[in-house]
Amino acid sequence: MIRVVQKTDITKVADIWLDTNIKAHNFISAQYWESNYEMVKEMLLQAEVYVCESNGEIQGFIGLNGDYIEGIFVCDRLQSQGIGKLLLDFVKESRKQLSLNVYQKNTRAIHFYQREGFEIQNEGLDEATGEKDYVMTWR
Repeated sequence: MIRVVQKTDITKVADIWLDTNIKAHNFISAQYWESNYEMVKEMLLQAEVYVCESNGEIQGFIGLNGDYIEGIFVCDRLQSQGIGKLLLDFVKESRKQLSLNVYQKNTRAIHFYQREGFEIQNEGLDEATGEKDYVMTWR
């Protein structure tokens, strides 16, 4: 089931955010993600966030800022089981277009988004990490 995030979900959602970022972005120091953990918890309370839940367990979530996807995060042990696609399809139903940034070194995510109809528009640099990224869009 996909639903709007609740205040009581924030710690679990932030934990998924932290764990997923550390594992998916091993080219960025874990300390970078850990140092942003508390700020992310605050931002999650103010963002448009949907969680995928099964049997009372949050499996993953998607965060949005208008038509911009801040990220899709799925529990490590549940990845590649269609949860990210479910979350993405859920938000596609209510939007005509979506965009996001993805690190160029995160080839798994790039392939996922391309498979879901996103196209690379241009490349840039994430100033916070110094890593190159792509802007990808879906229409």
